Amino acid sequence: MTTVVITGAAGFLGWHTRARLATVPDIHVIPIDRAAFAGPDLEAALAGLGPQDAVLHLAGINRAAEDEVRDGNIALAERLADAMATTGCQARTVIAGSTQADLIGAEATAYGIGKRRAAEHLAAAAARAGRSCVEVRLPNLYGEHGRPDYNSFVATFAHRIAGGEVPTVTGDREIPLLHVQDAVTDLWSAALHSDPPSMIRPESVTPLRISWIADRMASFQEVYATGQIPALADLIDVRLFNVLRAARWDQGQLSFPLTPHSDARGDFVEVLRQHGGSGQSSFSTTVPGVTRGDHLHFRKIERFVVVRGSGVIRLRQMCTDRLVEIPVSGDSPVAVDMPTLWTHSITNVGDDEMLTLFWINELYNPQDADTYPHPVLPVPAAAGSRPGGTTEGTAL
Repeated sequence: MTTVVITGAAGFLGWHTRARLATVPDIHVIPIDRAAFAGPDLEAALAGLGPQDAVLHLAGINRAAEDEVRDGNIALAERLADAMATTGCQARTVIAGSTQADLIGAEATAYGIGKRRAAEHLAAAAARAGRSCVEVRLPNLYGEHGRPDYNSFVATFAHRIAGGEVPTVTGDREIPLLHVQDAVTDLWSAALHSDPPSMIRPESVTPLRISWIADRMASFQEVYATGQIPALADLIDVRLFNVLRAARWDQGQLSFPLTPHSDARGDFVEVLRQHGGSGQSSFSTTVPGVTRGDHLHFRKIERFVVVRGSGVIRLRQMCTDRLVEIPVSGDSPVAVDMPTLWTHSITNVGDDEMLTLFWINELYNPQDADTYPHPVLPVPAAAGSRPGGTTEGTAL
């Protein structure tokens, strides 16, 4: 069993990291939020950790006065280094750095200076203790459930567009972007590497123009607002669309009404239409009392429609107690899309067989199924923070 301590566990990168590691077997994750970092819980988490374990230092300050940003990031590193020294912790330190640390002279930023000095302090402390230390120097990150006006302009655009607004583009230019799950992959690879370099620069960085992102997500919203899935040309499209879907989900836009076309023969209901691309539709029958699912996806777009019988769809945002329950029935069909990084299930709560239609945006590949078993229930007693706000009670 490998123990991984994650500082900044309640933040955007921290939550994504915890969600990914929750699917990795034989990993014990100890999340450290701001309160735990400041108190004795940090020392308790670090005590007894050996070289096979890891400390992922993801905590940081990026929104405050310049002096607070610079000195605050340095102080976080000093606090962690002191706690590791006090407890004799021998775990590898993996630091979430920033490409702003590359800027010098007139171009230097308070955040970049603070992150660079923080990494240098932790590296020096590790060297004195004979421990391994790796900095992963990250560019701008984007992904699902980022906080608008805080984590990323991509999150800001997504929330504005999902709310029916037109985002304002200022200083239009290309920005090097990295999806947060690619950042998690690099951080975790650094933790596992037998002999990692002192610094890793991600290779999956993509320069994207600010205005292009705004226009692209607006075009997705125009199609998706009708209940249709837009044509998604590549992985970047899929990821931007998932960011938009997460923003809609955070705003309570959980389902789409379906319109039946009736005649003497019965009803015809179009479940889903995609503009180009290749998707896969399927159906299942479920006997009363049986639950299907209890898994999550990091990439796939999936839609459920119960067309006969009655059930309840349950979803829980990974590593939180944010639980959503959606009653569904063939008497009044609705389409419910499964958000990425939410474990989900469907249970037949009726007395008769339940018929459910499914659609997914890619053909099934057993070598890359993007399906990770994880129970929706029971809700963890101390699941941590709820990135992106909360959804309480029954959705429909």
